[in-house]
Amino acid sequence: MQRSPGKKLLLIVVLVAVAAIVFGMWRHEAGGKAKPAAKAPTAGVPVTTAVATRGEIDLSLKVIGRAEAYSTVNVRSRVDGQLESLAFTPGAHVKKGDLLAKVDPRPLQAAYDEAMGNVARDQAQLAKAEADQARYQNMLGKGFVSRADFDLYKANLGVARAALESDRAAARAAKTQLDFTTIVAPFDGVTGAPLAYPGATLSADTTDIVVLNEVDPIRVAFSIPEDSLAAVRNSVRRGPLPVHAKIPGDDGAPLNGELEFIDNSVDATTGTIVLKGRFENADGRLTPGQFAEVTLPTTRLSDAVSIPVVALQSSTAGTFVFVVKADGTVEQRTIATGATTADRVVVDKGLQAGERVVTEGQMLLVDGARVRVDKG
Repeated sequence: MQRSPGKKLLLIVVLVAVAAIVFGMWRHEAGGKAKPAAKAPTAGVPVTTAVATRGEIDLSLKVIGRAEAYSTVNVRSRVDGQLESLAFTPGAHVKKGDLLAKVDPRPLQAAYDEAMGNVARDQAQLAKAEADQARYQNMLGKGFVSRADFDLYKANLGVARAALESDRAAARAAKTQLDFTTIVAPFDGVTGAPLAYPGATLSADTTDIVVLNEVDPIRVAFSIPEDSLAAVRNSVRRGPLPVHAKIPGDDGAPLNGELEFIDNSVDATTGTIVLKGRFENADGRLTPGQFAEVTLPTTRLSDAVSIPVVALQSSTAGTFVFVVKADGTVEQRTIATGATTADRVVVDKGLQAGERVVTEGQMLLVDGARVRVDKG
């Protein structure tokens, strides 16, 4: 007998339902007997740490300064004339007294020769006046000349002597002018580019020939906030205050100098005051106009807890650090910080000496996270 399509569909639904019930019962039984899988051990976050230390620490200011020549001068001719030659190499070191330039000496040489000729003439006239005075003095004693005539020859002798002294002074002035045609370095320094060339007409004390900078020693000028001035002055009273300068891009050791100058007024616009340090510069590492990172010690704390600055983190609740505990986890701890010097910061509250803080890897940490110390 043939079954209807409706009965066939009902039979299929019943069979599927029974199969589902049997599968569910089997899975439940198997699941009850299965052992729970062991949890994989959690690996710690790799971090770098540092230990909080207690002891003396020098507080210092760290600012940007600019090197400047210890002294600088625009070399000029002291006489009018034509520039005959230059005797220096631009950018070269010169010693005090080295020849820099020469002015055409011929006009001044002629003036000097004329002055010396006048001196020779006056010397001859003085000799004649002395001879006349001596001769007429003998004649006066014998009554051959009058007193008036003798006084005239005596006056002529005085005039001759005065004329000789005047012309000698003129000769010395002419010689000085002639010497000024030779232009020499007033101190050891470095020359710049020529500002006048041979053939140029120079005006006395007006036309620049070259700029000469003294670079050994050299100064570094920098500004500090006015509220730091009192600490600097107190340090200066205790003795010479060292200044350290680091040249950006220079792998050498920092330069060590000494504070030499404190300006006499605070800039009312910026609230800063200019200071200058003196540095030996025999190796020429500093060049006028060059920037340098200046560190100026101000105060020494005798008993302070400090940590590297890179350990500090910030949040809306304030400054905090991650402290590594004995069980290998970290604690996020809020701290109160004080002064900062170089790469360390003083901790006023919240941390004890000997505790270990995270300095690298903080971005992957949360309070209670497990860590693995790679360094520190």
